[in-house]
Amino acid sequence: MLKDKRNKAEGQEKSKELEKRLVQMLWPVLVELKQRMDRRLVKTFLGLVLAILMHRHRNQGLLLSELGGYLLEPEHCQAGTKRISNLLYSDKWEAVVIEEFLWQQGTQRVEELWAQGKRPLVIWDESVLEKPESLQAEGLCAVHSSKAGRLKRIKPGYYNPPGGRPIFVPGFHWLQVLVIGQQGPPTLAQLHWWTTRGEQVSQARTEEMQLLDHMDQIWGKEVPHIWDRGFAGNPWLTQAFLHGARILLRWPKNFQLLDEQEQLRKPGEISKGKRSWDHRLLWDARHHCECKTGVIAFPVFDPTHHQPLWLVVARRKNQSPWYLLTSEPAHTPELAWQIVLAYARRWQVEMVLRYHKSELAFESPRLLQWNSRHKLLLITTLAYAYLLSFLPIQPESPAAWLLQHFCPRTGKRSRETPALLYRLRIAFTFLWLFHPPPFFSYL
Repeated sequence: MLKDKRNKAEGQEKSKELEKRLVQMLWPVLVELKQRMDRRLVKTFLGLVLAILMHRHRNQGLLLSELGGYLLEPEHCQAGTKRISNLLYSDKWEAVVIEEFLWQQGTQRVEELWAQGKRPLVIWDESVLEKPESLQAEGLCAVHSSKAGRLKRIKPGYYNPPGGRPIFVPGFHWLQVLVIGQQGPPTLAQLHWWTTRGEQVSQARTEEMQLLDHMDQIWGKEVPHIWDRGFAGNPWLTQAFLHGARILLRWPKNFQLLDEQEQLRKPGEISKGKRSWDHRLLWDARHHCECKTGVIAFPVFDPTHHQPLWLVVARRKNQSPWYLLTSEPAHTPELAWQIVLAYARRWQVEMVLRYHKSELAFESPRLLQWNSRHKLLLITTLAYAYLLSFLPIQPESPAAWLLQHFCPRTGKRSRETPALLYRLRIAFTFLWLFHPPPFFSYL
């Protein structure tokens, strides 16, 4: 009996401590919101972040009726839903409050890395939010369905997969920016959604240029930008050259470049017959294994503007090589390896996108208005930023205690699978269900 009381008291104390840590992280946002709207809505804002952390459901994770039952007691679910609706539909605050907070988080990480003598990396990636069953929501436009693309892939032992042209469904375009070093967790700097229809109509290059302009103003031009093949081509290279950006871009194998003899050739033709300068065993985050990798680099030129660049080729056993086009010097094996290792960190943004869609249920909201939906998604982003603040998990940290007491796992797979954020959120769910946080006392 005494042990149970001691455990309950410890759990309640940890619940208060972890909630206080959330309040401290979000304090700049809460102070800004206090100046704009009623105190009760600010309380609802903090309670909504806590409810999102607790409620785990891929298809219904961001439904207001579900979150209302976590915000208040289940018998007052309708009142909780009404409070969340009042917060999201309020015209006294805009999503830009949270966007500015995320920019500040990214700027702080950039300054920390420079202060430690490390080079920060800015990773870009594009995706879509698919709403295949929706027709009435504001801003819906046609997006290429990645889910349909996965279902159409040929599986071993199965035949006659559906073919035909790409499948497009209603949805929204999505752009994400991370700040990261050569080691350590990423920092979420910006999430941005846009559409090609309706009152919020825009285009990809317009949105991307606005983000690049803003990053030039707050971070300068010394921060390297890492892009995947979706940004390859003359339009984006032209804008990068005009901004004087330090670029690292994965170049498609069928896109041509000018070699040293100023002949247009594909990357594979430029590197064909040339031995790698050096070999290393690199960890393949996608396949979870070490892969023998060779590296070699060539000076090349952009076909349109004749800008001098370097083509770094990373050859991996039994896999397609990486063709990395960069403005950074790569005339030695060590410099070439720095380019390869920097691009390898880009996999973190893929993990972030997967977490947002699968764990945080970014595709589940059923709000019709663009601004309200934008606010809800950014509030959910704050919950993700809070989880990231616990990484890396130290042995004596509150996160280690949380995993040990509320989400213990055994077995080789659980020890080796990098799923700490998933386990951490499960632990928060059980902790705050058994020991509810008194979040109203801090405001």
